Amino acid sequence: MKLEFRGHDERYTVEQSLLNLFPGELPVYEPVRPVREESWAIVTWREDEERGHACVELCWQGKAVSSGMEVPLEGRTPYERKGQRRYAIGAAFFRAYQMLTGGQPPWGMLTGVRPDKLVTEALTAGRTPGAARELLEKIYYVTPRRAALALETGTAAFEAAKGLGPRDIAVYIGIPFCPTRCAYCSFVSQSVEKSFSLVDPYVDALAAEIEAGGRMARETGLNVRAMYMGGGTPTTLTAPQLDRVLTAFETAFGPALDACGEITVEAGRPDTITAEKLAVLKAHGVHRISVNPQTMEESVLRAIGRRHSPGDIEEAMELAARCGFPHVNMDLIAGLPEDTAEGFRRSLERCLAFGTDNVTVHTLALKKGSRILLEGLAIPGPEAVGEMLDCAEPALREAGYAPYYLYRQKYMSGSFENIGWTRPGGECLYNIYIMSELCSILSFGAGGSTKMVDPARRLIQRRFNPKFPKEYTERPDKPRSNQADFAAFYAR
Repeated sequence: MKLEFRGHDERYTVEQSLLNLFPGELPVYEPVRPVREESWAIVTWREDEERGHACVELCWQGKAVSSGMEVPLEGRTPYERKGQRRYAIGAAFFRAYQMLTGGQPPWGMLTGVRPDKLVTEALTAGRTPGAARELLEKIYYVTPRRAALALETGTAAFEAAKGLGPRDIAVYIGIPFCPTRCAYCSFVSQSVEKSFSLVDPYVDALAAEIEAGGRMARETGLNVRAMYMGGGTPTTLTAPQLDRVLTAFETAFGPALDACGEITVEAGRPDTITAEKLAVLKAHGVHRISVNPQTMEESVLRAIGRRHSPGDIEEAMELAARCGFPHVNMDLIAGLPEDTAEGFRRSLERCLAFGTDNVTVHTLALKKGSRILLEGLAIPGPEAVGEMLDCAEPALREAGYAPYYLYRQKYMSGSFENIGWTRPGGECLYNIYIMSELCSILSFGAGGSTKMVDPARRLIQRRFNPKFPKEYTERPDKPRSNQADFAAFYAR
């Protein structure tokens, strides 16, 4: 779609709106000649001392419309005024889209990863739950059903934030290895089949980084409230390797773990789960593991490149039950190749039969670099994905689950969302902390994204480790530099 800006250069706002509302269109920046046979938008902004006005002239599939949005410019700072300008432009673009298509995306004009953050901020500012929900529906055009979901998850974040102090953090440990690469995956991870020689050096480098990071945390006076080991698939490591990483974590952080009430490890792929590995996790006091089938349909497992069967998932859950972990999570993905609404319903019913207290329902995100896109695999359409999600919510609620965290990704089927569901008392606090940006996340390992958060100042800074395992093992200077910045952030 050709885009022409007048009176501003809000490229990010318009591009995100375009991606959200017209997934097949790409931005082209050049002067627009209003020809109805083309797709184009002229986005204009003008303002005086008190008010700003956005106007969007939009043409798509031979039809052209114009929509405006006027807002009071109440911000005291340029940052606040920029936010008001971005809202007005985004709202005008959304309203023009609705005039053209009559469409109603589930999340309205919202384009960000964390739509429920608006609820948490509203509650923190003293607004009522009803006012927070009305904000989503009336100001951001979110559908009533999604606004109700966001109110529940945003309230969960609001409550979780009350238990955090200014020097409380969470820790992430990344294991970027998997037995094989799934068709939907674009994470920077290595198949152990192709990179077995990288695993031992990686564990050495990871243990060294954790030891340095734990020392920094102790010296800085930080408290770890939750740890999450993810991937990849952490249980791709052998039992001794898992033991070494967890021992390094416990030894390095020491007293900083006194308030840590949650240690989570993604066991993930059932074909990597053994009694010996689960025994190691249990011995180290792991509170929660994930067993992530993504589907319980044999044909769908084959389509996404999984080598295990539904029976293997059942055996893994039996092993987990015998070990007695307090919490077990299972993941499902709506919209996988070869799946149907009926197949997804069967998968959900089988997961609920295990009695797990956490179920995460993801919506397939079409990620660049995934085999689904590279090979053009057929996937269910948005209507079918919507049907899958429509059956999930009532089934989960009837079984005693409630939503407690929520996030969105780019290129999601039907522009839906990912939701974590839990029975009372089963919330994974790490998921709430990271999705709602309630505290800093100190990340270890290849591809680690450390996030420094100061909620009082509304300040967030990020630092990134090298992406690939080999690069990570060869560049210990980068994690050390990130840790120095982390310490400096808390020295202010």
